[in-house]
Amino acid sequence: MLQLKSPWRDGTTHLRLSPLEFMQRLAALVPRPRLHLIRFHGVLAPHAGLRAAIVPGTLEKASEPAHEPAHAAARLSWARLLKRVFDIDIEHCPACGGTLKIIAAIEEPAVIVRILTHLGLPARAPPRSPARLPELFQAA
Repeated sequence: MLQLKSPWRDGTTHLRLSPLEFMQRLAALVPRPRLHLIRFHGVLAPHAGLRAAIVPGTLEKASEPAHEPAHAAARLSWARLLKRVFDIDIEHCPACGGTLKIIAAIEEPAVIVRILTHLGLPARAPPRSPARLPELFQAA
């Protein structure tokens, strides 16, 4: 049971919601991650020409020299990104732990199908399972 802050025009003061409906309404109020909720316009806008004259700059300490990085951080290789995101290590052999070397990247579908059928592996992805209903609020 949800009590409204002020009654609606028809006089409704309370709402009866199922647990799933309540969670849906509550989740709709949560902003997306990394979404800026304050938007500036005019001179305070991020790309305004006069912003530097209006907004005070940062104060630099005279006693400490400015530390500048010697070089920009390098991008992660795609192999390290695969390891980081999917926990797939393609740089080391699973049998001996030695370093692997990539000798080819095959992108042609016909060649991929020939290789998979030669190895006795299915060339098509398995069929998708049907979607299941959420069992969030089932009585125990």
